[in-house]
Amino acid sequence: MFLGEFVHVLDDKGRLTIPAKFRAGLSDGLVITRGIDRCLVIYPLDEWNRLAAQVSALPLTNRSARAFRRLVFAGAHYATPENDKQGRVLIPSRLREYANLRDEVVIAGLNNYIEIWNPEAWAQEREQIEEDEGTVEGWANLGI
Repeated sequence: MFLGEFVHVLDDKGRLTIPAKFRAGLSDGLVITRGIDRCLVIYPLDEWNRLAAQVSALPLTNRSARAFRRLVFAGAHYATPENDKQGRVLIPSRLREYANLRDEVVIAGLNNYIEIWNPEAWAQEREQIEEDEGTVEGWANLGI
């Protein structure tokens, strides 16, 4: 389970230190890919395999399915934090550019996956969630 919010710094080679409490859940490897909200998403391999199976089952004749497949798979990058004793993983430049990541980043644990955000974009996202009066009604429609 990935919980919490952390601020970390990308080094000059584009490597990110994964929070120590998240490393055990990623010890078998991880996949970093583009998120829907201009952030990056880190999936442990078991979650990635579930998502990959769902996406692969979508019909190729459906334009939205093809677009989602491109978003998720074309930018995906496999890594393991164990290759580095400090728990760092390389985030490829094309993914850093997509999420507008520079020096400082926010790492957010979202139960079964992790998001990596540009700090300003994360602040805007949180503000929108916290200040939108329709948020609670929207959650009620989800059955929460």
